[in-house]
Amino acid sequence: MRDKKEILEIMEIFAKLNPNPQCELNFSNAYTLLVAVVLSAQSTDKGVNKATEELFKVVDTPQKMLDLGEDGLKKHIKTIGLYNNKAKSIMSLSKDLVEKFNGEVPHNRESLESLAGVGRKTANVVLNVWFDEPTIAVDTHVFRVAHRLELSNGKTPLDVEKDLLKVLPKEYAKNANHWLVLFGRYTCKAQKPDCGNCPLVHLCHSH
Repeated sequence: MRDKKEILEIMEIFAKLNPNPQCELNFSNAYTLLVAVVLSAQSTDKGVNKATEELFKVVDTPQKMLDLGEDGLKKHIKTIGLYNNKAKSIMSLSKDLVEKFNGEVPHNRESLESLAGVGRKTANVVLNVWFDEPTIAVDTHVFRVAHRLELSNGKTPLDVEKDLLKVLPKEYAKNANHWLVLFGRYTCKAQKPDCGNCPLVHLCHSH
C-alpha cells in the first residue's frame, strides 16, 4: 500500500488531466441512468448507448417503461448481452419504483439495492453520478487499477471499495471513481497496458 503523499500525487495528476470526469453512459435523468447502469453489467458503455439511443426517446420514466412492456423493451436491447434477464429486472424495478417510490429513483443505498438487478456497484454509480456522493463502484477496471497502483490489496470488490474510501483524499473522492474507470479502460488496460503513454508511469511499480 502506498503512503498518503503518493496517493495525493496520483489524484492530483488525474485532476489536472481531467478536472471534470464524466460517466460515459448516456442518460437524461436518474431513471434513465439507473436503466443504463443495469444494462451495462458485463457489456460495454458504447454498446449500451447504441441500444438506448432509441429506447430513451420513448421511455424516460418507470411508468413509460411499464407501458412499453417487456417485449417492447427486448426489441430495443437485444444487441446487449444477457438482455432477457436484464429486461425482466428492468420491468421489475420499474414496477417497484412506481408502486413503492412514487416513480422516483430513491436517494439511499438500501432502497436502491432493494430493486431488481441493482447490486452495490450499480447503487454506487447512481449515488455518485446522479446524487454527487463520494462512492466508489468497483468494476473490473477499478479492481485492476487499485491493485496495480497499490491503492488496495483487497481480495473482493467490497474490500477494495473500503480501502479506497479510506485512502483517497476527501477532495478527490467524488471524481476518483471516474478517474480510475477511465484510466483502466483506456490506459491501464487488462491485456496490454499502455505504459508508454501513462501519466503515472514514474509512480508505478507494476510495469
